[in-house]
Amino acid sequence: MLNILWPIFITLSIVYAIYTGRVNEINNEIFDALESAVGLSITFLGTISLWNGIMEIAKSTTLINKLTNILNPIVKRLFPELKNNQKVNQEISINIIANILGLGNAATPLGIKAMKSMQEENKRKDELSNSMMMFILLNTASLQLIPTNVIAIRTSLGSQNPTSIIIPVWISSIVAAVVGILAVKVLIKKGRK
Repeated sequence: MLNILWPIFITLSIVYAIYTGRVNEINNEIFDALESAVGLSITFLGTISLWNGIMEIAKSTTLINKLTNILNPIVKRLFPELKNNQKVNQEISINIIANILGLGNAATPLGIKAMKSMQEENKRKDELSNSMMMFILLNTASLQLIPTNVIAIRTSLGSQNPTSIIIPVWISSIVAAVVGILAVKVLIKKGRK
């Protein structure tokens, strides 16, 4: 759908710029937007590199094991199908830890790895398992202590107080996670009947 909408918007913008005699303005805006996009990409690259490095260091220490042990009871409760699969539980825990630390982009490869492992356990390969649905929900709600990506965006755009969104992010992500978990649990129970 977007591959249809974007060309339409771009074409309409260019036609309107020609009609109103603002071709120079649209040309300047294109280059300003490109400069902003490159700057934001570099900011993200630095943030992702930093946190991926920290996660790699943490993986080689006992910190990740301690954190996954703390999360283990919650993970087993949320993913009852995977109670006995320690490997998948650890991958899910590491992904949740990365999301809690606000490492959304660093958490993505960890989430993909966990989904692949869950797919291996999935008996119906053409359908999502209950655990996969719950995992997608948790990643979408994205509980975060420090929303580093949003703070990086706000900083790059010149915000005077880029960290002012921390408490609203906590509230909204907790509410989203709780409502989502309850909805998935109810739908899973209805699906069993």
